[in-house]
Amino acid sequence: MSNPEESGQCASSEYYFDVVPIEEAVRIVRSISHQTGTETIPIDDGDGRTLSEPVIALTDIPGFERSWRDGYAVITSDIQSASESSPKNLSCLGSVRMGTPSDLTVTPGTCMYIPTGGQIPAGADAVVMVEYTERIGDTILIKKPAIVGENIIRRDEDFKASDLIYPVGWILRPQDIGVLASIGKTQITVRKKPVIGIISTGTELVPAEAIPRPGEVREVNSYLITVFSRRQGAVPVRYGIIRDNPDELRETLSRAARECDAVVVSGGSSKDRNDITARTIGELGEVFVHGISIAPGKPTIIGKIQDVPVIGLPGHPASTFMVLSLVVIHLLQALKGSPCQKTYKQKIRMATSVQSEQGREHYLRVRIEGDSATPVLGKSGLMNTLAWSDGIIRIPAGDEGYEAGDEVEVMLW
Repeated sequence: MSNPEESGQCASSEYYFDVVPIEEAVRIVRSISHQTGTETIPIDDGDGRTLSEPVIALTDIPGFERSWRDGYAVITSDIQSASESSPKNLSCLGSVRMGTPSDLTVTPGTCMYIPTGGQIPAGADAVVMVEYTERIGDTILIKKPAIVGENIIRRDEDFKASDLIYPVGWILRPQDIGVLASIGKTQITVRKKPVIGIISTGTELVPAEAIPRPGEVREVNSYLITVFSRRQGAVPVRYGIIRDNPDELRETLSRAARECDAVVVSGGSSKDRNDITARTIGELGEVFVHGISIAPGKPTIIGKIQDVPVIGLPGHPASTFMVLSLVVIHLLQALKGSPCQKTYKQKIRMATSVQSEQGREHYLRVRIEGDSATPVLGKSGLMNTLAWSDGIIRIPAGDEGYEAGDEVEVMLW
């Protein structure tokens, strides 16, 4: 594991709001993350899990030659000059039964009917689709020539014995479960789901089910982080609301670091060097980043307590979700041993022009309508920017923005 201190990042007890590029923040997050342990599970429970061992084909798959069309198994030399006007007549020996090798052999002048998936009978070297044939009693009129191997799946065409099918770190999808079953792999060894501690801070926060009094707001971020973590294959554990009390935060952070693989603290992150979250993390461990050069989401903290990564997020839910999507997602994947995170992206044209604050990367929420993207503008504290957006676009540092009609890449939520 690389050491963040080697990159020149501050790891002392003094926290100045000195931003780093998002690429550096992601590198540090991955460098301080440890991988979770492993467990063996049935493939039925494998969707979204991360492989901790490679999956290798032990035998050729499918293991026999089979047809991938309904038709007739033939010898190609018998039908080289076959055509609509001058078909070749072959004697049909019978039909191939699904799941049972035929005990008949196709010899010159003969053929056999074969359904899709049926095993190619001995002697045949191609399959002519039924559309190019005509049957008259036991005689089959072949109206089209074929080449050797036509409409045949080879015995090792799916996978060859010893082929690497999935590498370590692969995140399993529903279709992968089907592949595993096809090679007889019904038990898989995967990384354990990382346990993520979630702490919310703020004197103004009240439980989501409460009716806020003037000056109070419902606590939102723990729910947002919980569902995001679950979607990424983690197990969230909520530790409640800390009302900006340093002693209570210190005690809760210590407990969460003992019980979890990583901790996410929502709120208490600001430009002030007296930042309670950064100060408490520093007292218990180390702070490597206090500020990322992105908007929204600049006041983000990255640190660790012993070997447990700790991320401090902005308090506004819209900013929190942005940092979850751009930074915390890498933490969760690193804990599971996944080398990268695939994101769903779509190229589309801007419906209107948009300007950007130069000097740092700007991430703008957009709504996709038809074949264009419309900016969803609003202050970072507003929830409607999340409700009405479909994803985000990136405006690089130094760029002034985009003009209407410019093609952009949208990272979909």
